[in-house]
Amino acid sequence: MKVAEYHSSSDIRIKDIPVPRTKEGELLVKVKASGICGSDLMEWYRTKKGPRVLGHEIAGDIVESNSEKYSVGQRVFVSHHVPCGNCRYCRENNQTACEMLHRGNFDPGGFSEYIRVSKENADRGTYVLPDSMSYEEGSMIEPLACCIRGQSLLDIRPIHTVLVMGCGVSGLMNIAIAKLSGARVIATDLNSYRIKKAKEFGADIAMDAKKKIDERPERIIISTGALAAVEQAFKVIDRKGKILLFAVPKEPIVLPNTDFWRNELSLISSYGAGPKDLEASLDLIKTKKVDVKSMITHRFSLDKIQDAFRLASEAGNSLKVLIVT
Repeated sequence: MKVAEYHSSSDIRIKDIPVPRTKEGELLVKVKASGICGSDLMEWYRTKKGPRVLGHEIAGDIVESNSEKYSVGQRVFVSHHVPCGNCRYCRENNQTACEMLHRGNFDPGGFSEYIRVSKENADRGTYVLPDSMSYEEGSMIEPLACCIRGQSLLDIRPIHTVLVMGCGVSGLMNIAIAKLSGARVIATDLNSYRIKKAKEFGADIAMDAKKKIDERPERIIISTGALAAVEQAFKVIDRKGKILLFAVPKEPIVLPNTDFWRNELSLISSYGAGPKDLEASLDLIKTKKVDVKSMITHRFSLDKIQDAFRLASEAGNSLKVLIVT
């Protein structure tokens, strides 16, 4: 089968490897759609783990099942990370801190023709897609779930103004979810195309990130890896405000100690998603409460994945870029 082996964003090699063999309780899934995540483009984060096959936002068909729970032919979304359910983190409802969740993954990765789904992932991370949901929409379940999980840490209420910094796909999803909470949303970006899209997906105000923000938002979601966004967030956040690091910069963050202490600010990070977040995400997509389909702008074959990464890295007039088969 074909796989895309990642060495860097500009060095992705198509290779042929054997189709994985499944064992008891496992699944073999033919990948139909696989999204390029913003984290896949973070070379400072990814290259040290290479070479490897990336891709974790997938949907496809079960073509071989050694699990009593699933049958050949079922259309599924599969989560690459699943918690154990038994450790102290899981018992405290902090599944994204679970060691199993951090260790788990597909074999080999979503940018391939087939993946082997381990017994653990089959048991606790596989979801049958409704007939009304396309493979492409199914591939968006995981990234939307990450946004749901992140916002669950912020306690967003209708009385709040939420500032979303960065209007790529994760920013647009965060805008949509914040609006479902009844909050007022301000969105910023440097890209005029994405500023326009932020308005289309519900932002009350969408503006150039270089312009001055005259308000004091109670909640800020940073969906860009730009250090300047973090620095600006501390300048505009209201007292008792909460800042969510949904994306992180490469550079170290310097806290404005006096303001951080005096204004009782909170800086929160969010990584991944747990089962309840995935279930909530699937429901939001199924019921069309979040229009993820309109966030998909480009599709490439596996053979053209280098072009796909180039387009996604440029962050021009593109949002979600998918690899489809």
